[in-house]
Amino acid sequence: MTTKIVLTGGPCAGKTTALVRVIEHFNNLGFKVFCVPEVPTIYSLAGWNYLTPNRKLYFEGERAILTTQIALEDAFSRLAAVCQKPVLIVCDRGTLDISAYMAPEEWADITADAGVNAGMLRQRYDAVLHLVSAADGAEQYYTTATNSTRYEQADEEGLRIARELDKKVIRAWTGHPHLRVINNHDDFEQKMQRVIREISSVLGLPQPVTEERKYIVEVTGPLPDTIDSDILQTYLVSEPGTEVRLRRRSWANGKVVNVHNTKKRTAPGEQIETERQVENALYESLLQQADPYRQPISKLRQSFIWRGQHFELDTYRGPLQGLVILETKGIADVEDVNFPPFIRVIQDVTGNKAYYNYNLALRK
Repeated sequence: MTTKIVLTGGPCAGKTTALVRVIEHFNNLGFKVFCVPEVPTIYSLAGWNYLTPNRKLYFEGERAILTTQIALEDAFSRLAAVCQKPVLIVCDRGTLDISAYMAPEEWADITADAGVNAGMLRQRYDAVLHLVSAADGAEQYYTTATNSTRYEQADEEGLRIARELDKKVIRAWTGHPHLRVINNHDDFEQKMQRVIREISSVLGLPQPVTEERKYIVEVTGPLPDTIDSDILQTYLVSEPGTEVRLRRRSWANGKVVNVHNTKKRTAPGEQIETERQVENALYESLLQQADPYRQPISKLRQSFIWRGQHFELDTYRGPLQGLVILETKGIADVEDVNFPPFIRVIQDVTGNKAYYNYNLALRK
């Protein structure tokens, strides 16, 4: 069995440290871990500079990076195919990262030359973990000293550029069914532990049940630059102790992703969660298994980063209209939530089972 993930993020996000931790942790669990190196860094160290004013040189360099990235990943996949133990391939950035550094029309030309498109590239990976740049919410730790090829300096303008790149990279991967944004933390170790937990979940290893911070809120001002999507989720008939959810998520650009998710309790306080992307035909077929005691949940999700923390603002529709819930993931129990000034908290419902989507869906 081979699992391929992307470890990405904005400048100075902790990827280098995370890679070391991931390799050590999963090797110790019996996995063969391959790490695909960061291809843009290879080209930068060789003398190519993406800030070159020579547009032809820039374009040829980016095209070379994409084709090299695909070739390297495919080579490691062939190595994985002949291993006699489960394999984890960790890509230090992935193919879609390249699109964050160029204009959309240039990206369209490069992918057309390579015979691929964004949808095909997303499907190459089982999961994408985005580590938020220290430039957003952990500015005191932002440095360029750990990467000689980094062009974003540790000044106000450099921090602004780093934050913008961070958002562009998240947008590039938006639409992947297992995109996880890893917050900054007061304690960097918390960030590393979250990376390990997310990868363990993708590998189907039992994980402790954790409660994400969740609040009923009122929006009191304009939101920042958000990634908006419409979500329709239907709960399917399942055996006791198991929760099965079918989710369709769509974006304004016409992108639609269907995900089949299963949560199964394996022991008190422990569960295995699996998810897989399904095509439209299978999605429609699975709807026939809808739980008759639960109604579909429809909501608008607006995702954004505020002071290094990733938030999801869900505005419910239909029978639940008027309910607005703010959720942030990966915040340690000892940490404070950096509530944005345009959000007024009405009630903390963290751990309140009445506000689990599975229970909100119950027909009254």
